[in-house]
Amino acid sequence: MSQNLVSLTLTPEQLTAIDAALTVLESNLAGLIALQPSQRRELFKMGEKSEQFARQTLNVLANNPQIVPASLGLADAQADMAALDALRPRLQRMKQLVERGEDTEMALGSDIMNTSLEGYGQLKLSGKNQGLDGMRQELSSRFAKTRQPVVAPTS
Repeated sequence: MSQNLVSLTLTPEQLTAIDAALTVLESNLAGLIALQPSQRRELFKMGEKSEQFARQTLNVLANNPQIVPASLGLADAQADMAALDALRPRLQRMKQLVERGEDTEMALGSDIMNTSLEGYGQLKLSGKNQGLDGMRQELSSRFAKTRQPVVAPTS
């Protein structure tokens, strides 16, 4: 039985509009950075409790400027917090869009594989007298089992 989880057609006009929108996003988010895995491991992480702590600390420092040395970088931290607050809702929307895109990609691939497997089964059954034996054998390489090397027990 055939499967059709999704039917999606993207017109050339839609693809052009999507590409233009992505270009605008990339341009407007040019300040985003990419961290190396080692950098990610070394950085302080700000979870929910840490965020509450950081927000309260920044507020206390802002309300008591007499105790804040200029070298602390309070204004930079406040600007970072404002940027974080502005960026988060947009990232959430993009994450949802990416998740839907990935689910659609998976469904499209599944639909294609489902039809291909059914068609291959038909080819095996009905294609023998149709001059399709060579093509069927070529396609069968997808199902060729590779032998697992026998590992000698170590004592």
